[in-house]
Amino acid sequence: MDQTQQFGVPGQDPQRTQALNPDPNRTQAFGGDPNRTQAFQGDINRTQMAPEAGAALQLEVVAGNRYALSTRNSREHVLVRARAGQAATGQRMPLNVCLLLDRSGSMEGQPLEFAKQAMSYVVDLLQPNDVLSVVTFEDNVEVLMPARRVVNKDLIKQHIGRIQPGNTTNLYEGFVAACSQVASVPPGYVNRVILLTDGEPTAGLTDFQSIVGQVAEQKSRGITLTTLGFGQEYNEELLMGMARRAGGNYYYIQRPELLPEVFRKEMDSLLSVVARNLRLVFWLSRWTQVRQVYGKQPVWGDRRAEVTLADLERGETLSALAEMELGNRPGGTYRIARVELLYDDALTGRQERATGDAVFEFTADEALIAANRNPSVDQELQVALASRNIEKTVMGMRTQAISTQAAVAELEKTQALFQAQGRTQEAAQIQEALDAAKGGADLGKTLVGTVLTLDQGKSKQ
Repeated sequence: MDQTQQFGVPGQDPQRTQALNPDPNRTQAFGGDPNRTQAFQGDINRTQMAPEAGAALQLEVVAGNRYALSTRNSREHVLVRARAGQAATGQRMPLNVCLLLDRSGSMEGQPLEFAKQAMSYVVDLLQPNDVLSVVTFEDNVEVLMPARRVVNKDLIKQHIGRIQPGNTTNLYEGFVAACSQVASVPPGYVNRVILLTDGEPTAGLTDFQSIVGQVAEQKSRGITLTTLGFGQEYNEELLMGMARRAGGNYYYIQRPELLPEVFRKEMDSLLSVVARNLRLVFWLSRWTQVRQVYGKQPVWGDRRAEVTLADLERGETLSALAEMELGNRPGGTYRIARVELLYDDALTGRQERATGDAVFEFTADEALIAANRNPSVDQELQVALASRNIEKTVMGMRTQAISTQAAVAELEKTQALFQAQGRTQEAAQIQEALDAAKGGADLGKTLVGTVLTLDQGKSKQ
């Protein structure tokens, strides 16, 4: 094997973690650099950065097994968790929000009136140092109110009250205009576009790739997006795809009177953000590859793989599960990846980083490997596979490949899995979808929100 230096001392095997004592299997405890992760003695499968006082998040890296196979290539998992720190309630950066409203003809009547009420509610929640803009779209796009500080709330509500329905749905150009308003504001804000639509894009660019690609581009500029789908006619796959690429939220709104409550929930979420623009990077040692990061779309580079994560809110944990391809190597303890999480602290506005190491002890003893799987990582893998199963179930219902009865049976199995693991939030989401379906709601539109939550890896602490 190529012994070219990657980490450590020149002339040594770059994959072998240097020990500070005669035990060759003891993972090195790094000293001096506070950003380096120290592996806990006695558990080489778990590394955690000791956070600085007031840090927005804590990073934990957990190997799926204490051991890995040394005699041939193998696959193992690495779980990364980011936990929100204890930010003081009430402290936050100012918000820079654009309300993007579909005012096509199908929104006429109650839907549009409740949407106006919901938008006015958002105005009431904002403070004078927050910035708000309002963009509407149908055939044409109108910047109803350019980005401005929320000082005269009554005047803003008057602008909103004058919104009238139009014709078709030019979603792409509406989104671009909304992002232009957000981007016109100097740095120092938490940026978010909140989109409400009730239909398919019918004007301008309408294909999935163009719209989602534009969302990804805006995300790279620090602008996130939350999508709210109203009624039965909108494309839930498109709205979930947009929210997934943007790192925001997705909501299905079945009835117009629910619009104000959903806007309230979204604003509560936005006001609780403690870390934003999260980027997770795996810096890979030799003979290591990232095969996939479940629910994410990695960008691969030279010995690295990078994914973006959703904004992290107070009291939340974000998880990312990577499947690794590990090449064979001599027995011993190796760091197979340095994990780095970059983020903007939403309280201070500073870019911060946290790091950790993914470490395995390589052995030829397959029985030892089989006996030392990490149960918490196995549970995360089951959740990732369950998310794919929900998505397949929804697609099967849409294409009539499976019956509603069979779909419900599959969902009940997944719900039982979550309950057995103590994941009450996810189990409740599936129950909510099943109950809503009994009341006439679209099961697929409800469940894609559950899939998004699972893929984002969000859970409450």
